[in-house]
Amino acid sequence: MARSSSPLVNKASPTEQRRLLRARRSSKRVTALSPEALLDATLPVLQQDDAGVVAAATAPKRDATISDETLAVHAGEKMGKNGAMDTDSIATPIVSGTTHWFKSSDDLIAFREGRRHSFEYGRYGNPTVKVLEDKISALERAESTLVTSSGMNAIVATLLALVPPGAGHVVTTTECYSEARTFIRDKLSKMGIKVTFVELNDMETLKAVLDQSDVTLFYTDCPTNPHLKCIDIKLVADLCHRRGALVCIDSTLASPINQKPLTLGADIVVHSATKYIAGHHDVIAGCISGSEALISRIRAWHHDLGGAISPDAAYMTIRGLKTMALRVETQNQTSLRMARLLENHPKIERVYYPGLLSSPWHDIANSQMTGFGGVISFEVASDLHGVMRFVDALEIPFIATSLGGCESLVQQPAVMSFWGQSDDEKAKNGIKDNLVRFSFGIEKFEDLRDDIIQALEKI
Repeated sequence: MARSSSPLVNKASPTEQRRLLRARRSSKRVTALSPEALLDATLPVLQQDDAGVVAAATAPKRDATISDETLAVHAGEKMGKNGAMDTDSIATPIVSGTTHWFKSSDDLIAFREGRRHSFEYGRYGNPTVKVLEDKISALERAESTLVTSSGMNAIVATLLALVPPGAGHVVTTTECYSEARTFIRDKLSKMGIKVTFVELNDMETLKAVLDQSDVTLFYTDCPTNPHLKCIDIKLVADLCHRRGALVCIDSTLASPINQKPLTLGADIVVHSATKYIAGHHDVIAGCISGSEALISRIRAWHHDLGGAISPDAAYMTIRGLKTMALRVETQNQTSLRMARLLENHPKIERVYYPGLLSSPWHDIANSQMTGFGGVISFEVASDLHGVMRFVDALEIPFIATSLGGCESLVQQPAVMSFWGQSDDEKAKNGIKDNLVRFSFGIEKFEDLRDDIIQALEKI
């Protein structure tokens, strides 16, 4: 912090100068900003402390290209919004109280009328959770974000809020998150909601469906799991918006670091925040980002569904999110190098990764992603049991579901995610017995490379 040149400070005693310095350090938090304003250039603001001394705020000038790395650390906190936290603690406090009190009836009325920002009850909002929501909004370039108790809760709340029963029509892709696909097919259809499935890359069928009926919402993953297919978000958004349909993208496998669907035209982006956002395999969470108008509609349903995240889980997600950019960069690099290596390995038949030039999804991914993610899938030149031997021979990764954490995880979908399903059902989803999905953590590339190579030698 630069020393003030004010004569009032120069004439103050050493004790008084230290008091003034402490006051400035504790009170000069960045003024509340919207996500858009957060990205705009701002000059130091002259502020007056308790002693009447005018000094420039300590925050440096920010330009319009502020990085995700910086936003992940400071958005929602030092670069705060709406005063969710009035604290000089560097670490966001965990506000565990389930209910908040008001100083008077006038104070309560001011809150009800929107003249005073506060909280009422934990199911409706919490200061710690609000910090996380503002941080994600800044990263997604969103007006508003709702954090939920799980990724599936985020998906269900979004669909129920935006698609009216008895009149709505959801179009989704044949390859999307399996539980979301099942909910759309089996649950929404029982609510009188029309459901249409299209192939991810079949834009002609999508155009026909949009032309022939009133579509309420288009929903898909990008990239998909486990084949890492990518959809042209700009094209889909343009097609849907011409017919008045909303677009929701599950961007979990990309993370907010690698892809920002809202900037590409999507209306809503959802994540399983359990994955890259939290990043440590120790918290379950979901999030929904979009315009204030749409998130307000979803929030009303969320209040009824009761899918509030706990303040402790929100704090853990905040702590994990601060290193997301660093983790994702490492995972991007490791996955791309490993995909290239495996593509040329004699015991690998095919590699699925949009970062490869050979991928049919590479051009789309390259146009809308800044990195290709930490998950690759590949087909081993063996049968079900041979691939099981390969998986069992790996020493570094855990055999586990999920993805996006610090530890590498591996699974054979035919044995894990699609166990018990018929051959026809697996075939519909492109699941072969020799398919492996590998979610890379932040271990050293060379260690992972050597481990995979030695395991391949066991089959």
